[in-house]
Amino acid sequence: MTKQEKIARFDPSGVGLKNGHFIGLPFDEEDAETVLLTVPWDVTVSYADGTSTAGQNILEASAQLDLYDPDLPDAWKTGIYMRHLDLVWLNRNKELRPLADAYIDFLENGGHTARNPQMANILHDINHACLLLKNWVCQETKSLLERGKRVGIVGGEHSVPLGFLEALAEQGGFGILQIDAHQDLRKAYEGFTYSHASIFYNALKIKKINKLVQVGIRDNCEEEMALVHQSNCRVQVWGDQQIREEMFGGTSFKALCERIVAYLPQRVYVSFDIDGLNPNLCPGTGTPVPGGLEFSEAIFLIKTVVESGREIIGFDLCEVAGMENEWDGNVGARVLYKLCNLMGKSARQTVKP
Repeated sequence: MTKQEKIARFDPSGVGLKNGHFIGLPFDEEDAETVLLTVPWDVTVSYADGTSTAGQNILEASAQLDLYDPDLPDAWKTGIYMRHLDLVWLNRNKELRPLADAYIDFLENGGHTARNPQMANILHDINHACLLLKNWVCQETKSLLERGKRVGIVGGEHSVPLGFLEALAEQGGFGILQIDAHQDLRKAYEGFTYSHASIFYNALKIKKINKLVQVGIRDNCEEEMALVHQSNCRVQVWGDQQIREEMFGGTSFKALCERIVAYLPQRVYVSFDIDGLNPNLCPGTGTPVPGGLEFSEAIFLIKTVVESGREIIGFDLCEVAGMENEWDGNVGARVLYKLCNLMGKSARQTVKP
């Protein structure tokens, strides 16, 4: 069946189908313009785990979404396809997460890895597995990009997009818009080279990433702020408190979004950690922090990127709570659909006639 035949037979106003596809859409990977790579990994999370099954949670909740999007009314017709969880990585995650729990507990009780060969071996094994995962994500996303697909990562913890960023860098320079409660700029947090708290420390090693704009930050450390000050304006931070105080003083959120987006280059990657939102919207996320953006504020910020004429070249959605957290899955599915649609809209407006 051709893509046009699938579109003709599909009822976008009908009952949400639980057919194993995101939002019950009829497309497969070949005829979808946007492919979502699900990465079931939460080995290095430092507080509450469970985000390894976020992809499944989002997929199940997505059947309840309505498809009309005023920002791109025929968005569903472009085709979105979510790959199912890779069982090899899911099983590897199940093997390593209990070991990571024991290792983190050891550290939090004052342990020193250099004095404990068992813990040193656990750390080595986890770091090696994280490196292999990064390389796998890089190869999978690179292959999708070469086939002309738009790509989004569905985590999992926030460490998982690094390989995708490496793949995108092969196509040229770009900037990152990061929505997050945390800066994630720590060097090898807890000894994990590819920790969820180190994703942007590692990303800044990629020379083609020329700007990192962090929005909604409200939990960070001195090490991270020192890196910001040393970055020569490569990293821009918009803390949640700063945003609120400017709004309390009369600055509109629209004006703030325009100022934020002005720091970004033409090609933009969106990294969306769900804990960048108010935790009422994501109570099951692993490291919730009071404050944060409302759903409509986060979407308006990303819309501002698109309306500025910039192109969204890829995205990730990470740290959504896993199975048994229906509300988190519901919100995550809606964020994911908007990210797909706004990336698609940006691609349409940047196509040369």
